[in-house]
Amino acid sequence: MFPNSSGKKSKNVREKKQVIDKKRITTGDKFLYSALGSNEKKNGKIVSEGINHNVNFNPDMMFENLVDNYRLAKQLYGETLIRKVTGYDEGFLEKNLVLPEFRRKLKKELKDKINDLKKQELIDNQGNITDKGYELSSIIMYTEELDNLKAKGFGEKEHKKISVHGEKAQVRNFKSGDPYKNIDLRKTIRLAVRRRHKRINKKDLKTSLKKSKGRINIVYAIDSSASMNGKKIEMAKKAGIALSYIAVNNKDRIGLVIFRTETIEKIPPTDDFEYIIQKIGRIRARKETNLTNAVKDSIDIFPETNSTKHLVLITDAMPTIGKDPEKETIEAVLAAKNHKITISLVGIGLNKKGTELAKKITEIGKGRLFLVKDIENLDAIVLKDYYGLSV
Repeated sequence: MFPNSSGKKSKNVREKKQVIDKKRITTGDKFLYSALGSNEKKNGKIVSEGINHNVNFNPDMMFENLVDNYRLAKQLYGETLIRKVTGYDEGFLEKNLVLPEFRRKLKKELKDKINDLKKQELIDNQGNITDKGYELSSIIMYTEELDNLKAKGFGEKEHKKISVHGEKAQVRNFKSGDPYKNIDLRKTIRLAVRRRHKRINKKDLKTSLKKSKGRINIVYAIDSSASMNGKKIEMAKKAGIALSYIAVNNKDRIGLVIFRTETIEKIPPTDDFEYIIQKIGRIRARKETNLTNAVKDSIDIFPETNSTKHLVLITDAMPTIGKDPEKETIEAVLAAKNHKITISLVGIGLNKKGTELAKKITEIGKGRLFLVKDIENLDAIVLKDYYGLSV
């Protein structure tokens, strides 16, 4: 009798919650996402792409790079940034760059767009991104990732799985009064199939008595070396935002280590979501990979408490710093193990040698190894690792 009105109410509640979620980031009242105009959102995306590709917004230099060697320019800036800063699709742009009239028009449009970024104070007169630009970029990335999470359905605790990090749950027959969320669907379905039941009945239900491991402290360590430039660093940052959002909502704490030749940022596990994503939003990729320091610095920032301590390493390459980088990395992992820190590693396109080292790291660290080819699913992989930490 009331399905329509009930459905409408649920939709309104969901929409209201989504608005509230997007207003969680308040890096200044004027930066509330809901208050941003369409031009600000477009410019925020441009700035975000510029950060991920380590770009200086110099219109003359960008124009020369596009005209002189378009393929190289595409590698430097990425297709998305080129499209948004010029207003032209890749095929049309490349085809018409040979025309003098089109070049003149393109040069003017590039200058107009970059002047627009300056007027909004997102970049300075030298083309460097300002604090305001970084803040807006963080909001854009957060909003995109939150919408992505909701579309994929990765924001619910039922996706959690038992792993080496948690104690095994006791499984028994479902009893009246047991929480429905503890029903073990896999074991229930298997039992019903074995009994040749066409429908699941109450006697088939199995429930898991899950043992909590208390608060989880996670450190998310991002490789920001030059090889991570572009799409890799973008997706690693968004995965970090997803992890931070879910962890903080679950009353866990998230820390951050940003490493390259040296560690450039280390933040102890915290529930300050805004602070973490502002730091994530500023990450640029450059220089080499120092995995050893990343592990050592992570040990330093974990709390000395009896809690789950877990390090997630995101990298696309072997360590390249030190006299014997591999040996030094393993020594650091052993030290982390002595501090009761588990380690998972997400390897993006690792070569054979890198994969072998990654296996050693996760075996010693009693964590999981994820070898990633499709970086569009990086957030799902990072959350899968997180859901395995507690049962």
